[in-house]
Amino acid sequence: MRAVLQRVSEAQVAVDAEVVGRISAGLVVLLAVASEDTHKDVAWMKRKILNLRIFSDEQGRLERSLSQVGGELLIVSQFTLYGDCRKGNRPSYTRSASPDQAQQLYRQLVDDLQADGVTVATGRFQSVMQVQLVNDGPVTVILDSKQRV
Repeated sequence: MRAVLQRVSEAQVAVDAEVVGRISAGLVVLLAVASEDTHKDVAWMKRKILNLRIFSDEQGRLERSLSQVGGELLIVSQFTLYGDCRKGNRPSYTRSASPDQAQQLYRQLVDDLQADGVTVATGRFQSVMQVQLVNDGPVTVILDSKQRV
């Protein structure tokens, strides 16, 4: 799994001009699922999203996690994060999971985070979406479950 996390003060996602997900302070997570991903990748991603210390403490240091600040999540599927641009001018998406597999693991991550008491809004899977957000910091982090130690 690959994710781009952006710390935000607010964010929303719309499909056909209808807002389908909205959060206040927290993280926007653009999430891609690779064909070789499993439930272990979901568990790793969940732990990282919840525990990364990318929120400021009283001294302005990045010492607090989403869990510690009670932040919300907006998770948007984005298979294009696996676009391979090494050859030619058209990205190849051969590493991306099939839509069925991607939706299953995407949904598992959302459900697991909600089970931990986190407020999670989502986009609409396999739809053209418009994401609006107000970056906070800005703080942006890229995670890849295949690059874990």
